[in-house]
Amino acid sequence: MRSSSVSAVGYDDQAKVLAVQFVNGSEYHYLAVPKPLFEGLKAAPSVGTYLNAYIKDAGYQFRRVR
Repeated sequence: MRSSSVSAVGYDDQAKVLAVQFVNGSEYHYLAVPKPLFEGLKAAPSVGTYLNAYIKDAGYQFRRVR
Protein backbone atom coordinates (compact mmCIF):
# COMPACT_ATOMS: atom_id res chain seq x y z
CA MET A 1 0.00 0.00 0.00
CA ARG A 2 1.35 3.38 -0.97
CA SER A 3 0.28 6.12 1.40
CA SER A 4 2.04 8.86 3.28
CA SER A 5 -0.32 8.49 6.25
CA VAL A 6 -1.64 4.88 6.28
CA SER A 7 0.70 1.92 6.71
CA ALA A 8 -1.82 -0.97 6.75
CA VAL A 9 -5.53 -1.77 6.57
CA GLY A 10 -7.52 -4.87 7.45
CA TYR A 11 -11.14 -5.95 7.65
CA ASP A 12 -13.07 -8.35 9.89
CA ASP A 13 -15.90 -9.76 7.76
CA GLN A 14 -18.01 -11.00 10.65
CA ALA A 15 -17.74 -7.90 12.83
CA LYS A 16 -17.65 -5.46 9.87
CA VAL A 17 -14.72 -3.66 11.46
CA LEU A 18 -12.19 -1.78 9.37
CA ALA A 19 -8.76 -1.61 11.01
CA VAL A 20 -6.43 1.20 9.93
CA GLN A 21 -2.84 1.52 11.08
CA PHE A 22 -1.17 4.87 10.52
CA VAL A 23 2.51 5.51 9.88
CA ASN A 24 2.80 7.18 13.30
CA GLY A 25 1.93 3.82 14.92
CA SER A 26 -1.64 4.61 15.94
CA GLU A 27 -4.41 2.19 15.03
CA TYR A 28 -8.12 2.83 14.74
CA HIS A 29 -11.06 0.47 14.29
CA TYR A 30 -14.03 1.84 12.37
CA LEU A 31 -17.28 0.06 13.21
CA ALA A 32 -20.11 -1.25 10.98
CA VAL A 33 -18.25 -0.45 7.76
CA PRO A 34 -19.66 -2.29 4.71
CA LYS A 35 -17.13 -4.50 2.93
CA PRO A 36 -17.43 -2.63 -0.40
CA LEU A 37 -15.96 0.43 1.33
CA PHE A 38 -12.97 -1.64 2.43
CA GLU A 39 -12.52 -2.92 -1.12
CA GLY A 40 -12.72 0.63 -2.41
CA LEU A 41 -10.14 1.76 0.14
CA LYS A 42 -7.70 -0.92 -1.00
CA ALA A 43 -8.17 0.06 -4.66
CA ALA A 44 -8.11 3.83 -4.17
CA PRO A 45 -5.32 5.83 -5.79
CA SER A 46 -5.08 7.83 -2.55
CA VAL A 47 -5.84 5.80 0.56
CA GLY A 48 -5.82 8.86 2.84
CA THR A 49 -8.21 10.81 0.64
CA TYR A 50 -10.59 7.84 0.35
CA LEU A 51 -10.44 7.22 4.10
CA ASN A 52 -11.31 10.84 4.84
CA ALA A 53 -14.10 11.10 2.28
CA TYR A 54 -15.88 7.76 2.69
CA ILE A 55 -15.10 6.63 6.24
CA LYS A 56 -14.21 9.54 8.52
CA ASP A 57 -16.48 12.18 6.96
CA ALA A 58 -19.32 9.64 6.68
CA GLY A 59 -19.46 9.48 10.47
CA TYR A 60 -18.63 5.84 11.13
CA GLN A 61 -18.02 5.24 14.81
CA PHE A 62 -14.45 4.40 15.70
CA ARG A 63 -12.20 3.56 18.59
CA ARG A 64 -8.50 4.05 18.98
CA VAL A 65 -6.83 0.77 19.88
CA ARG A 66 -3.21 1.86 19.79
